[in-house]
Amino acid sequence: MSSFLLRRVLPTSARAFSTSTPRSSFAKMTIIGRLADTPEVQATSTGHQILKYAVGTNSGPKDNQKTNWFKVTSFLPEGPQRDFIASLDKGTLVYIEGDASMSQYEDAEGKPRSALNIVQQKLEVLSPKKPQ
Repeated sequence: MSSFLLRRVLPTSARAFSTSTPRSSFAKMTIIGRLADTPEVQATSTGHQILKYAVGTNSGPKDNQKTNWFKVTSFLPEGPQRDFIASLDKGTLVYIEGDASMSQYEDAEGKPRSALNIVQQKLEVLSPKKPQ
C-alpha cells in the first residue's frame, strides 16, 4: 500500500471535539419549585451582601409526596433585581438555573447531613404565592 493511501486510511492523530481551553468541571442545575420562605439578605465576613433562600420541590404520588429542599445563594449586587427577589413571598413558584455543589454538615442533633447548594445564575417567577 502506498504511503499516500496509508495516510488516508489510518489517522495519525486524534481530533479534539472542542477548541476551547479546558476548565475545571462544574455542575449546572435547573429547578422549578416554591420558595420555602421570604429570601433574606445576609452580610458575609468580607462585608459583601448576598441573598439566601431555599426552594422546595415535590415528587411522587399525591398521597405519598416527598419534598426536596435546595439552598440557593445569589451574589447579585444591590439594586432593583436583588430587591425584587428579596420581596418575593413564601410559596412563590420560581424557575432557578445555577451552579451546584454538595456540602456536608452535622445537624443540631449531631447527625451527619448533606446539602445541595445552588449559586443562582437565573431566576424567573412562574406564579405568585400558592393560594391557601
